[in-house]
Amino acid sequence: MKLIKKKHSCVRLEKDGHTLVIDPGVFTEEDAAVGADAVLITHEHPDHFEEGRLRAALEANPAAELWTLRSVAERVSAAFPGRVHTVGHGDHFTAAGFEVRVHGELHAVIHPEIPRITNVGFLVDGSVFHPGDALTVPDEPVETLMLPVMAPWNKIAEVIEYVREVKPLRTYDIHDALLTDLARPIYDTHLTNLSGADHTRLTPGGSAEI
Repeated sequence: MKLIKKKHSCVRLEKDGHTLVIDPGVFTEEDAAVGADAVLITHEHPDHFEEGRLRAALEANPAAELWTLRSVAERVSAAFPGRVHTVGHGDHFTAAGFEVRVHGELHAVIHPEIPRITNVGFLVDGSVFHPGDALTVPDEPVETLMLPVMAPWNKIAEVIEYVREVKPLRTYDIHDALLTDLARPIYDTHLTNLSGADHTRLTPGGSAEI
């Protein structure tokens, strides 16, 4: 399959003429999800779910469908009857020819005084795992880990230990819109030297065959 990096936490996966998009949010290109046959959204925070971008995708393709958790589904299901599916930890489904398994239940802790919301991660075709805003470790092998490298809820030591625990073959950066160009080489060096997996950073629009 082909992996295309979009801005921040959004990725596009292409296989056999079908396109699946994960987490088109406010930091992502406005057309990031347009052309998708299926969209997956990990949680309700605006940097992962922006209603205008999602609606643009579902309106552009009348056959496109959405899989997400309840808090997002409730906001758009009335406008797209029969095309919005609510999922949670342990579920599995087929979306536009991609086999998807759901792992995880809660967003990472930002601060003890901020209530935790639901967050799910998606393992696509038993290969590519997008955890959303959590350091969820699936109970099955992961070849390609979409790695949240910089967020208000993590630090580089935790990111490194997360990769070590998941043990993927390779990682690609996501959740990186807040990371300055000045700091990127520092993150790249630590993840390359310490994580134990092949680490790659794609610029928005960049792609890789996986």
